[in-house]
Amino acid sequence: MSGEDTIAAISTATGEGGIAIVRMSGDRAEEILGKIFSPASGRKVLENRKLVLGTCMADGEEIDEVMAVLMRAPKSYTREDVAEIHCHGGRACALRVLNQALREGARPAEPGEFTRRAFLNGRIDLSRAEAVMQLIGAKNELAQKMAMRQLRGGSAEFVEGIRKRLVDLLSLIEASMDFPEEVEEEAAAEEIRGEIEKILPDLEKKSEARRARLLREGAWVVLAGTPNAGKSSLMNALLSQDRAIVTEIPGTTRDVLTEQISFGGVPAQISDTAGLRDTQDPVEKIGVSRARDAVEKADVVVMVVDGSRPLSREDREILSRPDPRRIVCLNKSDLPQIVSAEDLGSETIVLSARTGEGISLLAGEIAKMLSTEAGEEDLLLTQRQISLCRQAIQNLQGALRAIAEGFSLDAVAVDLHQALEDLCEITGENASESVIDAVFKNFCVGK
Repeated sequence: MSGEDTIAAISTATGEGGIAIVRMSGDRAEEILGKIFSPASGRKVLENRKLVLGTCMADGEEIDEVMAVLMRAPKSYTREDVAEIHCHGGRACALRVLNQALREGARPAEPGEFTRRAFLNGRIDLSRAEAVMQLIGAKNELAQKMAMRQLRGGSAEFVEGIRKRLVDLLSLIEASMDFPEEVEEEAAAEEIRGEIEKILPDLEKKSEARRARLLREGAWVVLAGTPNAGKSSLMNALLSQDRAIVTEIPGTTRDVLTEQISFGGVPAQISDTAGLRDTQDPVEKIGVSRARDAVEKADVVVMVVDGSRPLSREDREILSRPDPRRIVCLNKSDLPQIVSAEDLGSETIVLSARTGEGISLLAGEIAKMLSTEAGEEDLLLTQRQISLCRQAIQNLQGALRAIAEGFSLDAVAVDLHQALEDLCEITGENASESVIDAVFKNFCVGK
C-alpha cells in the first residue's frame, strides 16, 4: 500500500439505490476527475468543495448524468485530494465510472484504505478509525451514540487523561531517584499507590466487555420455565407473529428457537426454550440441556410461570435462586388463578400471552433492563481496545503489589511504563504495522 498512489472505490453499499458514490483519493484525484467528468457549466477547473452537475464520460460516450465534488488537501477525509462522483444507484453505472477512473490511472482501494490514509496522515487516531467502522455497523441507537462519541475523541481524551497521570507518577519516581534528599521514596510510594487506586476504577468502568458487547452485537433474551407454562405463546405475542409451535402437549418445544427483535431500540435475539424438568425422553433431555445452557449465557431471563396451576418443584427451585437478570412473569391470567403475584414477589408481571394483557409491560421492562445494562457512559467498544485496557489494569495492579511488597520504585516504574504503553496503543501512538493491518483489514472497501 502506497500513499503516493491515487486510489478509487465504490463507497456505497452493493445493490440498487438512488445514489452510488465513487470516491478517489491521492495526488492525481483532480487530474483523473477532470478526464472523466465534464461539468454542465463547461468550466474546466472545479471550485473546491462545491458539488457540480455534469456528465461522466468513457471513450467519448456519456456514462451517466452525475454530480461531482473535489475536496483539495488538507481539508478532506484523508488529508489528500479527494474527488467523488455521485451517479445513479445500481452496479452498472457505478462500475463503469469506477472502471474509467482505473483506466485513467487510479488503482483499486484496499479495504479501509481511505480511513487508513486518514490515520497515517494524522487526521484521526486509531480509536477514531475504529469508531468509523463501529458507526457503520451500529445496530442500535446507543451503539451509534457511543461510536459517535468515540469518533469525536472520547477514547482518545480518556487515554490522554490517564497518560498524563501516569507520566506524573513516573516523573515522581525519577525525582525520588535523582533527588532522594528532597523526595523521600516512602512518601513517593504512598502517593503513587493512592493515585493508582484512583485510576483503576476509571479503567475498570471503561473496559466492561459485557456492556460493550450489548452495544455492538445486541442482547440475548431467553424465555425459560417449566413445560406448558406458555413460553412459546409468549414468544409469539412478543414477536406479533406465530413463530413458535403451540400445543397443549407438555414438551412440544424440544430445541432453542431464536428470532430477532428489538426492545426500546436495543436489538436482541429472543429464544424460546424447552421446558425445564427431569425427563427420560432422550430427545427432550437434549432440549432441556440446551435450555439450561441458554439461561446461563442470556443477558435477560424471562421466567414464565403458569398461574393456572400449582407451582411445581422445578418452579420453586428456579425461583429460589437469586438472579439479577431475571424477570418473573405470571402467565395465563385469562384462566382461573391458583398462583398469585404475591406468591412470587412484588416485581412479578401478570400477563396473558393469549389475550395480550401485560405484553407491552413486559416488553417495557425488558427494554428498561437492557438500557440500564448498556448504560450511557462512554465505553471502549472494540475487543482490541478492551484487551489493551485490561492489560493496563493488570500492570497497574502489578505496580501496587510491588509497592506493597517493598520493592524499589524503579521496579514499580517498569509496571507503570508497560501500562502506559498499553494505553497508548489504543490510540495507535505506538501501534505496530501488524496491529494497524489487523484493524483495517476488517473495514469495507470504499471507507
